[in-house]
Amino acid sequence: MLVDTGANVTLVRTDLAQKLKGNFIYTAPNISLKTATDEKAEIHGKLDAAIECGSRKFQHKIYVADITDPCILGLDFLQKFNFTVDLEKNEIRTRGEEIPLFSASAKDSKLCSVLAKEKTIIPARSECLIQGVPEASGKFRYAVTDTSLDKFPRKVSLWRPHSLI
Repeated sequence: MLVDTGANVTLVRTDLAQKLKGNFIYTAPNISLKTATDEKAEIHGKLDAAIECGSRKFQHKIYVADITDPCILGLDFLQKFNFTVDLEKNEIRTRGEEIPLFSASAKDSKLCSVLAKEKTIIPARSECLIQGVPEASGKFRYAVTDTSLDKFPRKVSLWRPHSLI
């Protein structure tokens, strides 16, 4: 989930909205919004859904759109539920609860080794996804992983390297 104070409204990606058990509110066709990258994203409707943030759930109407991120928390949500964004402490707060934000910047990154589940030969000038587990499991609060594929066990993550050697 992305917290974006530059987004006026809260959005959920279309494929995720279809999986949610929420009250879908139809919106007229041919409505789009302009993204931060100056592209157009088609709005498919609104969804009345519960958003879990910290230890609480917040009922809110969110727009369903063709976006890259799974969900974008916009100013409408942050203001409605009196959230404070504290960039110095890297957290958002509401009613005394402090919710840490994840930063993808290099200075906040930590590395760990990933153990491959089986021997894999990766040909030159190519890339692939392999099954693996972090060697220092449980020592990292955040990790860039993808566990969305059904064929892998829940405890195994897919690690997507940003640069290949």
